[in-house]
This record gives sequence, C-alpha cells and structure tokens, in this order.
Amino acid sequence: MTGLTMQETLAAQRGAFMAELPVSVAVRKDRLRRLQRMVEDNADRFAAALSQDFGHRSREQSLMTDVSSTVTQIKHNLAHVARWARPEKRPVPFPIALFGCKARIEYQPKGVIGVIAPWNFPVQLCVGPVSGAFAAGNRAMVKTSELTPAVAAALEAASADYFDRTELAFFSGGPDIGQQFAALPFDHLIFTGGTAIGRHILHAAADNLTPVTLELGGKSPAIVGTSTDIAKAAQSIAMGKMLNAGQICIAPDYAFVPAAQENAFVAGMRDAVTTMYPNLLANDDYTSVINERHHVRLSGYLDDARAKGAEVVTINPVNEDFTSTNSNKMPLHLVLNATDDMAVMNEEIFGPILPIRRYSAIGEVIDHINAHDRPLALYYFGKDETEKRQVLDRTISGGVTLNDVLFHIGVDDLPFGGTGPSGMGSYHGIEGFRTFSHAKSVFQQGWVDLAKLGGMRPPYKRRPDALR
Repeated sequence: MTGLTMQETLAAQRGAFMAELPVSVAVRKDRLRRLQRMVEDNADRFAAALSQDFGHRSREQSLMTDVSSTVTQIKHNLAHVARWARPEKRPVPFPIALFGCKARIEYQPKGVIGVIAPWNFPVQLCVGPVSGAFAAGNRAMVKTSELTPAVAAALEAASADYFDRTELAFFSGGPDIGQQFAALPFDHLIFTGGTAIGRHILHAAADNLTPVTLELGGKSPAIVGTSTDIAKAAQSIAMGKMLNAGQICIAPDYAFVPAAQENAFVAGMRDAVTTMYPNLLANDDYTSVINERHHVRLSGYLDDARAKGAEVVTINPVNEDFTSTNSNKMPLHLVLNATDDMAVMNEEIFGPILPIRRYSAIGEVIDHINAHDRPLALYYFGKDETEKRQVLDRTISGGVTLNDVLFHIGVDDLPFGGTGPSGMGSYHGIEGFRTFSHAKSVFQQGWVDLAKLGGMRPPYKRRPDALR
C-alpha cells in the first residue's frame, strides 16, 4: 500500500473500516496500545528530529511536551474507552414509557478521520488526535507539516512498524498537498493551525459536507490582577512565553498589568527569565524560532512597534550578541506602551514577544477583550474572588487557567478547543471520543401499538371545530 495516493488510501481505509464493523473495544484498545508503543519506543528519535527541524530544540522539552504528554493522553483514552463506548440510556416521555418503550444512544465510529497537524508540537498534535480517533473506533490519515520534515519522516517510518496503512497513514508535502488533503471526503477532519488557513480548510471541507474541528489560535490575554503576587505571576507568564520560544497556540500573547505595578512586573519578568535561562545562545533548554522566515516576521513586529512609539525591553541576561550567529534563537522582548495599531496587538505572535497593556480598572480589561476576537485561552492572576468571577462571567474564551498559564490543556478530562475565530469544536477526553463518534439515536418499540393507540393512522377521527 505504500505507493497508494491519498485518494486510494482513503478508499482502502474506508473499505477496511466498513468490513470491520462493529469495531470492538478490544480492537480499539489494541490500536491505542500500539500507538503508545510507537511513541515510547521512538521517543529519542522524535526528540532528535524535532531539534533538527527547529535548528535547536531542547531534548527534555520535547520529551515532556511531545512524548510524555501524548502518552498520558493515550493512557487516559485506554482507561476510559470501555465506559465511553457503552450505549447511553435516555428517558422516554410519559405515558409511552409505561408500555415498555426504550431509548438509547449508541456511539458509533464515523469512519476515516483526517488530521492536519502543525509544526510547533508536531508529534503531540499528530498523535493526540489519532488517539481520540482510535478510541472512537476510526481509522486515520495524517497530513504532517512541511516545516518539520525530519519529524514527518520519523513518524511515517515509525508508524510502519506498528500499523497497516489501512489503519494509520501519514502524508507530507507543502500547501498544495495540504489543499488536496483537506478536499478529501473524510468522515471528519481536524485541523490545528492558524486562523487564516483554518478558513481555507473549512471552505475545502464544505464541498464534501465534511464535519470539521478547527483548533486555531488568536491572542490569548494574561490578566494580572491587583490582588496577585506580581513576582509569581511574572514567573508563570515568563515560563509560558519562553517554553518552545513562545511557539504555542495557547501561549500568553499579551499581558494586562495594573498601571502602578508595571515596573514591578517588568522586573519580575527579568528575574524569572534570568533564573530559568541564565544564558540563551548556548543554552540547551532554550528552543530556537522554527526558521529564518518566522524570525524575520517577529523582528518586523518589533520594528513596527518601535516606529509607533513603543518601548521595547529586551531580556538578554548576559548581553549575548544574537546578530553574530546564524541561530534563529531570539531573546524575550517586552513591548511597553503597546497600542491597538501595532502589529503585535493585531497578529498572533507565536514567538518570544510579550506586549504589555496598562489598566486602571478591571472593566477596561474586560471591554478590550470583548471588543476583539474571542481568544483560545485566557489567564487570570489574582486572589480577589469578585474580580475573578467578573472575568470568568463576562469574557468568552476557549479555556482558562487561573493563577498560572497553559495547564488547562494538560488535564485530559477537560475539552480543548476554541470559539469563533479561535476554533470550532473540541477534543481530548470524552469530548474527543464524542467528536469522532456518531451519536446514533435508537428507539425500541414496546408491547403496545403506539401508532394505533395515538390515532396516528388515517382515517383520522374528526373533531369538533372548537377543539381544533
């Protein structure tokens, strides 16, 4: 099957799927266990490929974010799939419940799931959705990112040792291959990536009426409340902004800081970065920007901000000369006096740049968030319960972490997804199982002829006009 086209692979997978129905829990668990072994057995291979594609990426970070987190997700699905797959009883209305009628939902696999994965966590965001698809009883085809060719090759080679291509198949290539992949008549398609490309994916899927889950991005705010410990908040935000060099869809994209505490927050960020990364260029723990094009894009954001009146604070602990190296590593930059006309406040940054907005009252923060696209994530730091409830109740976002960043994505029982321009649908845990399943309604007739009893068959009894 290695020489089959994408269309031929889809046909082969769908044929194998239909022949296998019903897909037992035992088969699903077997596929999940093989998927787990594939990731665990190739952990070092994947970490090396990630570093090759990024120019440099921390091995320990890759093992944590792309390997361990993926294995944890697979184990969660393994532990719960038998319960998720059980028929779910639903009540039937009175009085037909008295006559032995029953209703239930049976969760059936949809068939073949298409997965279009991004480059920032190319193992986790390939294998994670496949894990959910397998738990639901499906087959899967994956389009890997052209920006991480070494990882794409490693995944394709590794999968061949554990799966037949009628179960799991990987495809690589540029935007033209991505367009062809998105246009295939999958039974469900999940895309993780930028909002602009997400729109094209949705258009491509529409011709086949393919249901779509979009995991997009957007500008995720971090709100530093007046009641919080500034140093601790800065430590968390710095971690979220420096992990993977800020190339995370739910990284804090900008921060709201009380005007009177801006200087303290900047100092806290400087201290946090210096503690975590005492140097940057030769630091194995600090990841590079993915390529020169994205490095140029990020530098352009900084130039634009300076030209429009921002003060840019570079946190470079030992004043290393980044211009004298061909590395795409970039230190963290804080953009003070950030305004709405700057690119850093309009574009998803996806890099080590953090704009800072001052505020006087929490209402200003809420109004600003609500006046813009709904974010994929939102972070609030503070001890004031009333203020916290205001933020939670009056803003809409994909997910929230309180008094830290990123951690909601690591709870496998919480659905992960955006809303509006930050995404459509969700997965992880039982929500992932249901996303990749068809909830089929089943009504079972009792011992009474309900149609006759209810007068549903003609000739109908004529009623007086007054009762009509």
